[in-house]
Parts: sequence; structure tokens; C-alpha cells
Amino acid sequence: MRIAAISGGLCLLWAVAAGAILLRNNTVTLPWILGSVLPCYCAGLFAWWHAPANPVARRLLLVGTALASSIAIRYTAALLTTRYGWDLTAPENGLPSPEASAVLLPTEVNNLTFSVLVVRLLALLPDGRYRFRHERVVLGAFWGLLTLPLVLPLAGVPTRIVELAVFYHPEAWLPGVGAALLVVRCLRARAAGQEDVARLLPLATAAAVLFLGRGSCRLFRTWHGETGILYLIGSLLGALPYVLISLSVVYAAFRYRFLGVDIVIRREVVYGTLWLIISAWYLGMAMTLGLTAGQYFPIGLSVLVAVTATALFQPVRERLNQLAERRVFGKRLSSFELIVQFGTALEHAYDLDRLAPQLAAGLQEGLNLQWVRIRLGGEGLPAHLGAAGEETDRTSRTSLPLWYGHEVLGLIEYGPKTEGRFTPEDHDVVETLARQAALAVHNVHLAAELSARVEEVQRQAGELDASRARIVHAQDGERRRIERRLHDGIQQDLVALVAKLRLARNRLARGGDIDAVLTEVQDDAYRVIDELREVAHGIHPPVLTDQGLVAAVTSRARRMPIPVTVHVEDSLDRVRFALEVEESAFYLVSEALTNVLKHADATHATIRITRSGGWLVVEVTDDGVGFSGDPAAGSGLTGMRDRIEAVGGDLLITSRAGGGTVIRSRLAERVREDGGCR
Repeated sequence: MRIAAISGGLCLLWAVAAGAILLRNNTVTLPWILGSVLPCYCAGLFAWWHAPANPVARRLLLVGTALASSIAIRYTAALLTTRYGWDLTAPENGLPSPEASAVLLPTEVNNLTFSVLVVRLLALLPDGRYRFRHERVVLGAFWGLLTLPLVLPLAGVPTRIVELAVFYHPEAWLPGVGAALLVVRCLRARAAGQEDVARLLPLATAAAVLFLGRGSCRLFRTWHGETGILYLIGSLLGALPYVLISLSVVYAAFRYRFLGVDIVIRREVVYGTLWLIISAWYLGMAMTLGLTAGQYFPIGLSVLVAVTATALFQPVRERLNQLAERRVFGKRLSSFELIVQFGTALEHAYDLDRLAPQLAAGLQEGLNLQWVRIRLGGEGLPAHLGAAGEETDRTSRTSLPLWYGHEVLGLIEYGPKTEGRFTPEDHDVVETLARQAALAVHNVHLAAELSARVEEVQRQAGELDASRARIVHAQDGERRRIERRLHDGIQQDLVALVAKLRLARNRLARGGDIDAVLTEVQDDAYRVIDELREVAHGIHPPVLTDQGLVAAVTSRARRMPIPVTVHVEDSLDRVRFALEVEESAFYLVSEALTNVLKHADATHATIRITRSGGWLVVEVTDDGVGFSGDPAAGSGLTGMRDRIEAVGGDLLITSRAGGGTVIRSRLAERVREDGGCR
């Protein structure tokens, strides 16, 4: 096959040189080479170079080599006829001259060989191997056509018939026969369940119709000589099978990977080969129209025809190039489209776990990168990772931090492009996307922070509502307690006191001694007064209003049945705080001491009042039995917490079984504006 490749290349070079010389006599020589021979040979060379053992690649190279050698021999014969005046035409009857036979016989055999190779190439697609028994027999029979150039003249067949049967007919109708055999192969493969062959049926049918129609035009052109518009149309259609076969096989090398070429090399070389084939066809067709017009029209009009042909074929060439690029490289987005696509994705970026892989895949596809790694999330924040592609070369890596202000919110790492190098425009696109991604991550973090704050506010609002409800409930309970105490205690004492006064009046009316009764009534009245003072002190002790928190706490400690030590910071002796602060602090101390008496079974308690960092700190400690579990479970402790938090303070309760209890509260140190001084 190496010899075939080299000989085909040499024949192609010679054919180009000979075609350039023959342009004066035949305007389609050089365009024919550029439009059909060159694409076919290049496609075969490409396929064989990358898959030397593949049957399709080998047959395509043989087709290209045979076509190049056939054109080289044909143009050599034309040069000999022109330069030396050889008569290479055969007589109407009998055998041609020896010099004519020496040139015509190899030409005819080579032409038939090329046509049979085209049939075998088409009929055995896509893998080049026999699938059914009839294929080996039918395709083998085509080699018998090679005997026609020798058998027909010896049999006395007229020379004109020999030329048509050997030189024109095979090249005209055999490609269509090959496509028809491929249709039969696809139909049988579909019946046998061979999907890899059956899926070629639409392509095979279209090729059969096109190639057979092309063959009919070629034959019709032959019966009307080698000049005129029919000759031009036939020449244009003549290149069609070779261009289509070349394009199809090269495309299949990429699309179906039957050549097994590496993806990076395949894309670059496939696109280059397709571009070369399309450009050669475009140049050949334009030159054919221009040079043919030069034989029938003045030079000015010929130039106009050539320019018009070039302009007419240009959109077709551009469209073919676009299709080839899209098929090989896939749909490529422009920089603007890529940025718009990323912007749309970032506008709806709420979940960074989904956004990171989406950005990585979009960046890899948009810039045709080998791999991309993206990490979203700043310092101290959870990392969200996304990846696309497989990192094969660790030395060729580019890193781009996602900066927002002076904060890094992530990192983009990417490898080289699959094809080509990075352009300044590519770097600008990545930097723009990095800025957009950083802004999106920042917005997501802001949204998360705002959501957390909203949840916290909602939680606090719920707690505030519950606290207010508990405070109202506690106030109602306190009013009921006062009402019961007044009704069951003081009211009953007053009723008894009234009864004793009535008794004293009756005794006085009878002239009895009432001194003892009045003394008893006086004692009862003093006792009722003390009880009223106690009730009033429980509601709001006058000492708190008159002398302040320290005096009220000291008074409350003295009335305790157990020893209570009060420690007050010296700077707080004469300070008066805001009314709500003093009331809340006194309520805390009073409720804490009540709990000590009811539940702690303590022998001693300590009260500390200090200030720290703008806070008034009140702490009550006892040496009682303590408790385990949730310190806020009791209704009394919950009420204390609600009262303190209602004025912007906080409460901390620490207790353990057998180790006593510590109740510590902090309240904002707000000094009363209308009284007290430091």
C-alpha cells in the first residue's frame, strides 16, 4: 500500500503538470483534477495513514491512486498526440496500430480497474468486509470486465462500440451499480438484524439515485461529442461521485470511528481534509466554467462568467465548510453567545452544588477545553465543586481566582484547548465569566445570609409573641393570686374585725367592760395593716421607688428566713437605673429567692450586683439541692426569662444535682434620666 500511495502521488503531480499544459486544448483538464482526483486521493491517503489495516481505508487509497494514474495516462496520451502527432485513434474495423495499442490498452485497463474498485468500495460499506455469500461472487465477477479491452477488438467488435463499452460506460454506470449493491446489502442486513449496515439504507438509496442519474447524463453527453453545454454539465457531474465518496468516508472516520483515530488528531486532520476537498471542488468547478466560457465568448465576457461562477459557488463552499466544521467540532458558540448563556444560567443560580458542574460543562464546551475544574465558595465557607473532562496533563494548567472586591469566592482551573491555542479573546471570555461567577456566588451567599437572618427574625418574633403571651398569662395569674390573698386573708380579717367592733358596741350598750375587746381589735387592725403592706411590697415595694434597686434588694434579703448575703459593687450604691431595668432586676431577685425557699432546700443564698461592659449583672446563688435537666423547663424560670428578655437582657441558669443553682442575668445599663447620680 505504501507503493500505491507514492505512485498515486507521483501520478497526481504529473497529471497536474500535464493538465496545465493541455488547458489550451481542453479547458476541463486541470479543473477535473482539482475537483475530483485530488479530493479522492487525499481522502484515501488520510484514511490509510491513520488506519492502514482497515479494508475501507485501503480500498479508498486504491481508488484514489487508480484515478490519479488513469488521468496521468490519459493526459500523457493527449500530450503525445499533440507533440509527436501520433495517431491514437483506432480504425473503424480491425486492430489499432501498435503505438495506439501501447497507449490505449493500459488506459482502458486502468479505467476499468478504477471503476471496479469504486464498485467494491461502495458495495462493502461501512466496514469493507463480506457479510453475505452473494457479495463475494458478484463482486468477484466484476474483475472479468478487465478483459474487455483485449477481447472485444479480437472478436471484431467495431472500434466505436469498444470505446463506449470500455472507456465511457464503466466509469459512467459502475458507481451507480456499486450504490445499488449497497442498497441490497442494507436491505438484507436489516432483515438479519445488522443495524450497523442497515442504518446506511437512506444514504445508499440517495447515492444510487444520484449516481445512476449522473451516469445517464454522462452517457447522453458521450453521444453528442466532447463539446458544448452538455459536455460542460457532464464534466461537472462527473466529479460528483468522487467528492461525495471522499467526504462520506472522511466524515465516517470521525463520526463512527471506524478508523480508530485519536480524537484530537482526528478532529484537526478530518476538518483539514474536508476543507481541502471542498476547496478543491470549488476551485475546479469555478475554473471549469470560466475556461469553458473562454472558448465560446470574448475575453471580457469570459472573465465575467468566471467571476460570476466564483461568486455563485462561494455560498455553497461556505455552507459546506460550516457543515464540516459543525460535524467535526460540534456547534461552537461565539464569545457573545457563551457570555449570554452563562449570564442566563447565573441569573437563576440558587444552588451552588448544581451551578458548579453546570459552569464547568458550559466552559469546556464553549471554549473546546480538554478539562475544567471549578470550586465555588470563599474562605471559611463550604466548597462546591464541579468538573468536566479528564485531566491528563497536569503541567499545562491555568488557574483563575474568582475575586469579588478583596475576597476570593472560588477558583477556575482549566487545561489546554482540544484543538489550537488560546487567543486573547478566549482569555477575555474566561475572565468575564469568572467575574460573573464571583458576583453570582456573592449573591448566593447574600441570599443565604438574608434567608438565615429572616429565619432568625421569624424565630425571634415567634419567641416574642410566646413571651408576651406568657407575660400576660403571668400577670393574670399574679392578679388572681393577689385577689385570693385579699379575699381569703385580709378580707376575712376585716370581716372578723367588724364583728369584734359590733360586739364591743353591744357590750358598751349594756354597760360592760370593752377595754379587752378594743385592745384585741387594735392588734387585729395592726396585723391587717402589716398584711396590706406585705401585699403592696410584693406588687411594687415602695423602697424600690424611693431608694432604688440596691436598697430594695437589701430589704428583700433581710426579710428572708435564711441567711442571704448581698454583694454590691461600690460604684452602684447611689446609681439609679431606668425604671424598667430596676423593676426587672428586683423581680428576678425576688422570684429567685422565692424559688430558693420553695425548691432548693438551701441554708444560704448570695446576691451579687455588678456592672460589666455596659451591662448591669445580677446574680443569685444558693447552696441547695439543685436540679438536672433543662433549666428553662419550669414555668417560674420561663417567666423570669421572659421578663428579662422583654427589656433587652438575657438570662443564664446553671444548676446541677447536689451542687446548688446560679441564676445570672444581664440588663442594659440605662441610667434613669430624672433621678440618681454616680
